[in-house]
Amino acid sequence: MSIQIFGLPVSRGVAIGRAVLVASSRVDVAHYFIDAAQVAAEVDRLRRARDEVANELVALKQEVPEEAHAELVALLDVHLMLLHDDMLADATKQWITERHYNAEWAMSAQLEVLARQFDEMEDDYLRERKADLEQVVERMLKAMSRSARDDNDVTAGVGSRDFGGEDPLVLVANDIAPADMIQFKRSVFTGFVTDVGGRTSHTAIVARSMDIPAVVGTREGSRLVRQDDWVIIDGDEGVLIVDPSPIVLEEYRFRQCQGELERARLDRLRHKPSVTLDGVNIELLANIELPADAPAAIAAGAVGVGLFRSEFLFMNRGGHLPDEEEQYLAYRAVVEAMNGLPVTIRTIDVGADKPLDRLSSHAIDHQTNPALGLRAIRWSLAEPEMFGAQLRAILRASAHGKVRVLIPMVAHAHEALRVREALEQARRQLDGQGQAYSHVELGAMIEVPAAALILPALLRHFDFVSIGTNDLIQYTLAIDRADEAVAHLYDPWHPAVLQLIATTIGQARAHGKAVSVCGEMAGDASFTEILLAMGLTSFSMHPAQIASIKQRILRADAKSLQMRLPQVLAHDDPQQACVQLLAGAARN
Repeated sequence: MSIQIFGLPVSRGVAIGRAVLVASSRVDVAHYFIDAAQVAAEVDRLRRARDEVANELVALKQEVPEEAHAELVALLDVHLMLLHDDMLADATKQWITERHYNAEWAMSAQLEVLARQFDEMEDDYLRERKADLEQVVERMLKAMSRSARDDNDVTAGVGSRDFGGEDPLVLVANDIAPADMIQFKRSVFTGFVTDVGGRTSHTAIVARSMDIPAVVGTREGSRLVRQDDWVIIDGDEGVLIVDPSPIVLEEYRFRQCQGELERARLDRLRHKPSVTLDGVNIELLANIELPADAPAAIAAGAVGVGLFRSEFLFMNRGGHLPDEEEQYLAYRAVVEAMNGLPVTIRTIDVGADKPLDRLSSHAIDHQTNPALGLRAIRWSLAEPEMFGAQLRAILRASAHGKVRVLIPMVAHAHEALRVREALEQARRQLDGQGQAYSHVELGAMIEVPAAALILPALLRHFDFVSIGTNDLIQYTLAIDRADEAVAHLYDPWHPAVLQLIATTIGQARAHGKAVSVCGEMAGDASFTEILLAMGLTSFSMHPAQIASIKQRILRADAKSLQMRLPQVLAHDDPQQACVQLLAGAARN
């Protein structure tokens, strides 16, 4: 019997495939596919970890005090038995050899399978052995993590896998870490489902950037779906269908075909200039996360990179941060790949939904409220050595093309002054080393209401601004954008949000400073007309979203839209007003 599970629709379209579950774990687990040539090495890592844990357990047995000998020895014997049980050891090897999971992912996947079997047991004693199994697997994962650091192969095998001839796959998880999402971008999944998250959670953003269907906030999705279940992801309605009937399957396959035809039609707009009906040129830039994303930006017709999220160079590295040289090579690769087009590099933005797997002199991993804590530019200024290395790397990359520096989460004028000082110090250091660099413009992300409210003061210190709508909405409405319990309150159409965006665009233009929007609103076609009405001429989004936004721009009359803006902003329901009033200014 099929099951329907409801969540939030965050990336449009239909995906049909077999479910791949990523189980939750108390230990951070890297998830990536390996090449066929790496299978033997991953199986060997698994064997070495098992032997290491077995030796640990045997050593613990020898250290058990006499007064507690019988019970503790029996418990450790159970752990040893589970460690060598075929249902754990051999089945985990199968995930590696057949699905090409890395060893840690294979182990956690098999734990999820066995945990469900334990939950279904009628005998209380046997059911309680699930906790012993989890402890054994946790020891194994920690052992593999240590071996990965020792072997310096934390990011091995991150290339995509050839699944030719196999069933399509969709990913189902309680949540997906940002670093894992970067790995999955290179893989074969045709859709994502998570139990938690909102419309601007990182899973949602990356799914939209990949132009594949996604549903988040299903709450129980990962518990109700089993490995290899056939599922349908309806990204338009926010529905996950498990074990669909043949009739339902056929209906959704037809919808898939319709979606592919629409994407092919939009693809023909790639190289058409982005100009409104009344002749206003609109700049369409790309948001990217890794140097390898640059070719997709060029292919989509982007006229530059409006946001390079540098923090993803720092993630999934087992605590080893990239040094200046490694960062320089990465930034240089992006600049050169863009063939003279401008590249805006945002300094590292960690904290909140993008934690860093590293302990620093200012810990950011255990804050009471990470969204309001030491994140983004606050963390960079608290780590001057790290920040200086990043600024020097960006400056060196500027010798190879047009580069701009973007500072996240600016809220105070004194932050601007400290950033200016750090940038000047980086220049002096490069001068002392004889390193080449060029002029870089300095910009501020407007994503804190305080920054929007004191914008004229900030504009004295910055050359341009970029509006990060995701965080601006979160902080304006006091809504955790990754929390599905309040996701329905996250409202980009809230009058306060629209007023802040309109005011920011207007003030920047009045001061002769460039302004762009690089948050999710820029890539959402339902906001294109109102942003044009506000006078925005620079949009930055994922390359996959450029064609649909360009289509709306080509049909819009900017002057007519601007004349109708006051009515929309004064309306009790701006979204409804936008449909009624702005639609008349766009010719279909």
